[in-house]
Amino acid sequence: MFRGIDEVDWASMEHAYGSAADVPELLRGLASPLPQEREAALDGMYGAVHHQGDVYDSTLASVPFLFELAGRTELPDRGGVVELLASIGGPDDGDAFGEGADGSGEDGGREAEESGDDNHAMARAAVRAGAALFPDLVTDHDPEVRRAVLSALVRFHGEPPRVLALLSERLRDEQEDGVRLALVESLGLFARLYGGPAAPSVACLVSLGGPPYDPGLRLAALGQLASCAPGRLPADLVPTVVALLHTRSQRTRPSADPVRTSSDTLIGSLRRMRPADEEGARLLRTLHKALGARTTDRIALLKGQLSSQDTADRCNAVWMSAGLFREWRAAYEEPVALIGEQLGSDEERLRCAAVSVLEFLFALAAPAADRLAALVESGTDSGEPGAATLDRPLKALARCGDARAVPALAEVLRRPVVPNETGYAIGHLGPAAAPLAPLLRERLAEVPLGSPDTYDRAAPLLSGLGALRYAAAVPEVLRLLHGTPPELRLRDALVKALARTLGAFGPEARGAVPVLRGLLTGENAVAAADALRSVEGNAETVLPALLGALAPERRAGDRRAAAEALGRVGAAAVPALPGLRRLTDSADVWERTAGACALWEIAGDPGPVLPVFREAWRRNPYTRGTIAACLVRMGGAGAPVHDLVRTELASPRRHRARSDGHGSHDVLEDELLLRDCRAALEAA
Repeated sequence: MFRGIDEVDWASMEHAYGSAADVPELLRGLASPLPQEREAALDGMYGAVHHQGDVYDSTLASVPFLFELAGRTELPDRGGVVELLASIGGPDDGDAFGEGADGSGEDGGREAEESGDDNHAMARAAVRAGAALFPDLVTDHDPEVRRAVLSALVRFHGEPPRVLALLSERLRDEQEDGVRLALVESLGLFARLYGGPAAPSVACLVSLGGPPYDPGLRLAALGQLASCAPGRLPADLVPTVVALLHTRSQRTRPSADPVRTSSDTLIGSLRRMRPADEEGARLLRTLHKALGARTTDRIALLKGQLSSQDTADRCNAVWMSAGLFREWRAAYEEPVALIGEQLGSDEERLRCAAVSVLEFLFALAAPAADRLAALVESGTDSGEPGAATLDRPLKALARCGDARAVPALAEVLRRPVVPNETGYAIGHLGPAAAPLAPLLRERLAEVPLGSPDTYDRAAPLLSGLGALRYAAAVPEVLRLLHGTPPELRLRDALVKALARTLGAFGPEARGAVPVLRGLLTGENAVAAADALRSVEGNAETVLPALLGALAPERRAGDRRAAAEALGRVGAAAVPALPGLRRLTDSADVWERTAGACALWEIAGDPGPVLPVFREAWRRNPYTRGTIAACLVRMGGAGAPVHDLVRTELASPRRHRARSDGHGSHDVLEDELLLRDCRAALEAA
């Protein structure tokens, strides 16, 4: 085994962390008799040699040895090696029913970069060249190998008729439930990848979706049909799926695979994080993803899942709801209320899942507010008093704007350690949080002046005080402005936050005017000028600093911030018009957008503004919130671009939806955009 591995000049190659001289050790580790060493080696291959999907020269050189390992039937854990080979070969070309948007505004930039990457192309060719091994592994004695090889067989083997015949044969003979499900998934992948030859695979999926097959297999087939041939789905899809789920949950399930090692590796962590019903989670995730914009069906499906007697089914439903809420717009009151009901469960895993989802819904979590408030009051899922993070049920309750969070937040502010999220959460409560302002002020007074965590502790408190406009805290704000040393970590960011807070206090912060004037010639001149305008109301004092920040040689962030501040100055900022017009020709879409908004606020002429808005709106969805807010202020003058607004309101998909399902504030930002779009049309 590993013949020729020492003849490869690994030291001349690279991986994610530099020299690839350690790759032979990783490859040999995959064949170790010790499970901990095999896991650590696989973790190293993913972490360095195939880091985040990248392909290096060392990755390419590893492929022949990985194939050798995969073919040695006496070795354990070869399923992971086969999965690694499939990953190196590239993504599923047929997995086209997942939609993504990264907000960059550049059409197909990342895809074009990857398609032109020689290493990725060579990796795909290398896996294709070795794919003759895959048919043999379809009947391997190890079920994990049989499961892992199926999608690789479909993607990389060059003879589709033979592949389809193998899949059909294995469906007749395979006894392991997990492998049978993988066979169904591979049939769906085959149908998405191939045209004419795919018709028999679709027919097979239609057959597998009905009796007499077991519920899990039928659910898998329906999920694949939804992605490759939605017209072949049964008319009563949702009732059928819910009935199958209930039947499946009533049967005895095999226990989850035990965690084989306790090693502190990424692979080990992922194994420990597996859901209680991993198979059920995968089945439902496939179906939900394939149904996409069919939100009515997906909501009905969630309601059916959430009414199950089985806690694993309900937990899977909660996690499935997260992708739906983040990506699509719909009326979610009923499923959110049902998720709130899970907060009364005795199962900690289910309660935690429900809180995790409600936490990113902000105001949309209101139907679950009663349950959240009860959970907060009970203290069931409260953390330790000295915990560095805010209790998640309390955070979710505050974020949905419910005043019942105020007493619990007051208790948090009295603790020896105040979690950093506390101040930010308070900002969502509006005037109801006014009783918390004195406590915020007290805690701000305790922030040390020269500590490495000064900014981390002060910024959230400042955010809360600014949201409440509690000008009584001016002395505490000035203490930090005067007393923090120049070499303090993140001092510039702290000064900006302090200036923003003083600006939020408005004229009641007049005692800070001398300090703000002293900052007009430094690195934080823009933030100081913006705050001084709010406090003093004198445009003449702040215009020189803001005009200077518009200069082409200044940093892009300074120019954008200056444009935004000049817009707030309004008509008195006429001297800034030439610089703002120049900004609307910037290569940066955010600078163009900020410049156009300021042009409107100062000159009131929609002519040079609306073309910039139209182009930015289409190019970068992340700019839409800023543009819509300006359109509200423009009233009827913005009518020529209201077609964009109407299209947005009619779109079922959230403007910042991303295929990776991340983005903690995406739902909030989308709901704010919809609010402003409606207001813009009303204002006109």
